[in-house]
Amino acid sequence: MNSFFEFRIIPIFAGYLTKQTRHNLNQKPQPPRGRQEEPYRINHKIRVREVRVVGNYVDGGNAVLLVEDAIKLAQENDLDLVEISPNADPPVCKIIDYAKFKYEQKKKQKEIKANAAKVVLKEIRFGPNTDDHDFNFKLKHAISFLKEGAKVKAYVHFVGRSIVFKERGEMLLLKFAQALEDVGIVEQMPRLEGKRMNIFLAPKPGKK
Repeated sequence: MNSFFEFRIIPIFAGYLTKQTRHNLNQKPQPPRGRQEEPYRINHKIRVREVRVVGNYVDGGNAVLLVEDAIKLAQENDLDLVEISPNADPPVCKIIDYAKFKYEQKKKQKEIKANAAKVVLKEIRFGPNTDDHDFNFKLKHAISFLKEGAKVKAYVHFVGRSIVFKERGEMLLLKFAQALEDVGIVEQMPRLEGKRMNIFLAPKPGKK
């Protein structure tokens, strides 16, 4: 009776452990909660024999040093040795104020996000049979949008059987892009997506 229970229970339990072990092995190691992993290795966390130090603190702005000598040089200047290119041979480091460097990097990221959030996208709709008057009217709006710094999404909307005129729609959008070449640049050429053919334009640098 006992052997019967041993035979039935042990394989199930062993299978459970194997499955759990596989799960654990597939898990990526997580940094401790509340602590953010540093994006760069600094000072004694740089575990190589030699590094190439670039910048103002070495002769000629470029020198290969033993890592302990490079750390000592950084400490003598009340700064940090920061590994900026770990895949180089030897790894490239700079002697800088790491706290200030991180602050400036964070500030740049915020500026990039802020600028990205300010991008405005204006839409202009055409039909496959848009006449010259309507085309020129919408062209003036597009010029105004691009000069103000907004991006422009122009599209031709095909209704019902008008999809057979998709080549006409493509030609219309290309003509539209050509008329805007002084104030805008094409980010995406005409592309059919469902019942719409879209083209995207961005302001030309220096033309706001």
